[in-house]
Amino acid sequence: MSTVLVIAKEPVPGRVKTRLTPPFSPSEAARLAEAALADTLEAVLATPADRRVLVLAGNPGAWLPVGFEVVPQSPGGLDERLAAAFARCTGPTLLIGMDTPQVTPALLATGLEFGRCDAWFGPADDGGFWALGLAAPDPELLRGVPMSVPETGRVQRRRLTEAGLTVRDLPALRDVDTAADALAVAGKVPGSRFAVLYAALTGTGIR
Repeated sequence: MSTVLVIAKEPVPGRVKTRLTPPFSPSEAARLAEAALADTLEAVLATPADRRVLVLAGNPGAWLPVGFEVVPQSPGGLDERLAAAFARCTGPTLLIGMDTPQVTPALLATGLEFGRCDAWFGPADDGGFWALGLAAPDPELLRGVPMSVPETGRVQRRRLTEAGLTVRDLPALRDVDTAADALAVAGKVPGSRFAVLYAALTGTGIR
């Protein structure tokens, strides 16, 4: 049974996308986070998978479409929370976050194809990773990996190869963390919820 996991925070002002403030207010930053999450969940819904699971810190809202199981994030650091999310799965699993609204169903579908590899790794431009796919989920592949530091992606990918896994790479994507990131990503997905909201908040021509 194939699974797509989305790990996310409830888009509450002051708790999400704090690096967007300033120039955005905490409320605007939360609205951008909600738009990014909604775009991500829409892409996941269009991805051929048996299960779609939202691993959520907080409570679901109107932004959550039908078709997702919702489970709470486990306590601990991010490595422990990601490990616990994989521990809920028994078949091919792809985990992504809520920071890449430019993701597409085709890209996610690729990350579930394990015919020629044991793992998929999606590097992020900031040195982290936006996606991790495992043909046979093993929580120990994530525990102890330093998260939210420039070397996160390098350490995580090395953990996979040192475990003897054949790893293939997905295209690098840019996370939305800063205002510069938001501008760059909005330009890549015209017509998305994220881009339309970004344009409305900034008065730019991006749609």
